[in-house]
Amino acid sequence: MAQVVRFHRIGGPEVLQIDTLDVPAPGVGEVRIQVKALGLNRAEAMFRSGHYLETPVPPSKLGYEAAGVVDAVGPGVIGLKKGDAVSTIPSFSQAAYGVYGDLALLPASAVVKHPISLSWNEAAAVWMQYLTAYGALIDIAKLTAGDTVLIPAASSSVGIAAIQIANRVGAAPIALTRRPDKLKALLGLGALHAIATETQDLVAEVKKVTVGKGARVVFDPVGGPTVVKLAAAMAPHGILFQYGALSTEPTPLPLWDLLAKTLTIRGYVLFEIVSDPARRDSGVRWVVEGLESGKLKPVIAKTFPLSEIVAAHRYLESNQQIGKIVVTV
Repeated sequence: MAQVVRFHRIGGPEVLQIDTLDVPAPGVGEVRIQVKALGLNRAEAMFRSGHYLETPVPPSKLGYEAAGVVDAVGPGVIGLKKGDAVSTIPSFSQAAYGVYGDLALLPASAVVKHPISLSWNEAAAVWMQYLTAYGALIDIAKLTAGDTVLIPAASSSVGIAAIQIANRVGAAPIALTRRPDKLKALLGLGALHAIATETQDLVAEVKKVTVGKGARVVFDPVGGPTVVKLAAAMAPHGILFQYGALSTEPTPLPLWDLLAKTLTIRGYVLFEIVSDPARRDSGVRWVVEGLESGKLKPVIAKTFPLSEIVAAHRYLESNQQIGKIVVTV
């Protein structure tokens, strides 16, 4: 029997509860792990509240990222054995394989060995943030030295991963945040420049930093009216990745800049990368190399015990954090 977090109705953080459930032995192509730490993601809060790409059917499990020890291996699984230290790649249905709990069943394809130098907390904070940013910036946009990338919501774990990835390839990351209280921290995390969009002129600042050229790549999880300003701050032939919809306001099409600069505006989700074995494996290798070299390093904002999962989700939705929220098990 295991302690598993579920929600029996759709709603706010308060609907999360810890249930005692049987977690069965792994079937064909499955692995069961003893969980040591969980990484929280905005996708899980959206799933819990009924605003995600996948619709929950309560009572539902949830959670994409965990780190722990392999407890049992199902038939047909190659490359993993009992006792291995592993972490999970978000490449499965939360409803079917949610990892919030002290024991989790998962598809073996979503379980990987991580660098032994990582703590359990760090290992639980790797794959969502780094593969999401890698897929857009490296796999698709081919970000390279000389490029400038705009990163809205830069204090999120994915935003910080994007800053680190840009620096790894010699590109210039410009961090965007709403208020000025996070500017100093973002510069300390490696941003070339940081802009508070509520108090500064986004377009003017980007043009100043890029000497009038604009940014070739935009990596935006927010949407809403600011997309018009992002497009205005872009270079000709640039690409804007819309990988989230955190804004509750409509997102207008920046038609003038789209035509005048022949821009590309592209929807993007991590599953585009992890559902393709070749692209997934390339991404895993790229991230592991970065972790081992120290050029990629997860930033942990705050930790909570599993018993405080409700408080952890409230903090997730407060937008106070800079980096990843981790739940220890």
